[in-house]
Amino acid sequence: MRAERKRGSAKGALGEWVRAERKRGSAKGALGEWARAERKRGSAKGALGEWVRAERKRGSAEDALGEEVRKLREYMEQNLESFEEQLFQLTNKDKIKKNEPMEKHTTFRVGGPADYFLVPERTSEIADIVQLCRGKNVPYYVIGNGSNLLVGDKGYRGVVIQIYKSMSRIRIEGDEIIAQAGASLAQTACAAMEASLTGLEFASGIPGALGGAVVMNAGAYGGEMKDVLISADVLTRDGRVKTLTVEELELGYRKSVIPEEGFIVLEVQMRLKRGKREEIQGRMEELRQKRLEKQPLEYPSAGSTFKRPEGYFAGKLIQDAGLKGFRVGGAQVSEKHSGFIVNTGGATAAEIQELIRRVTAAVKEKTGVTLEPEVRRIGEF
Repeated sequence: MRAERKRGSAKGALGEWVRAERKRGSAKGALGEWARAERKRGSAKGALGEWVRAERKRGSAEDALGEEVRKLREYMEQNLESFEEQLFQLTNKDKIKKNEPMEKHTTFRVGGPADYFLVPERTSEIADIVQLCRGKNVPYYVIGNGSNLLVGDKGYRGVVIQIYKSMSRIRIEGDEIIAQAGASLAQTACAAMEASLTGLEFASGIPGALGGAVVMNAGAYGGEMKDVLISADVLTRDGRVKTLTVEELELGYRKSVIPEEGFIVLEVQMRLKRGKREEIQGRMEELRQKRLEKQPLEYPSAGSTFKRPEGYFAGKLIQDAGLKGFRVGGAQVSEKHSGFIVNTGGATAAEIQELIRRVTAAVKEKTGVTLEPEVRRIGEF
């Protein structure tokens, strides 16, 4: 184990150890988690096994194990303190919140605390924070408005980076809109309307920010992001800013290349068409009324819960399975639109997740169709 620590493997175990310690408060359990994590990388099975066998020969394995756990705890506590100190050096302390309840940052209005919640204002800040997290093996996750996200009740062990209002600049050049990833879709659609540019009306009522809309190729009422996108500037895993064309983004139904490549959307370039402001405004109002009539906007939700199966509509499948109004605790299949799962008040993430599971199972049993959740899930449930 000492040899492994020298090679930097204990450093990589920080996340596993902290999670285990918080769950159990047990050093013995934490070491088990560490060993399992290290075994996956092929180091613990050899190093820890050899160490224990050697100590047993000397008849001191139990004492030595306690000593190793103590040293491991000290090392990891120091590493965590070092991470926090470096984090505070990278950005203004006012932008960093510790143990921040994620229910405040998701449209479901559920979610436990994130260890660290950051709101950067510049690309360089994001790049530095991501590189620090990767270097320290601390998990991180990027969100916008939290509109398509379910965070576990026990929270998120790591860093949540929110790209939203602090990075929401929009500018218009001719028939093109260039906007930062944190700009909301509603805000961007309104800017297009004011400039008499048509093509983004479909997005005017979609909750969420542009970055997430590109990641998921968001769409509604016959339009989707790939129809208007020219390119997107992204941050790569190694900290470079790269411009991807709409073709390189590989946009499909509620998907793109971004998640699998670990990219972070920074800025989006779109091309629209000249139109009449009054007609654009009228179309946006028409879509707003449709949403009010057909969607349960009076309750917290993440929008459509499931992707549309090819050849079907998720809401109809759920309704035909007799699940309209079905609930688990405070989570309910909307009585207005069965494709929505809503928080009727006091729901937990676990209840929402269980309702998603039961709906998926019931539809599969009745129709043979497998529903795929559109909502992304992170954290500990």
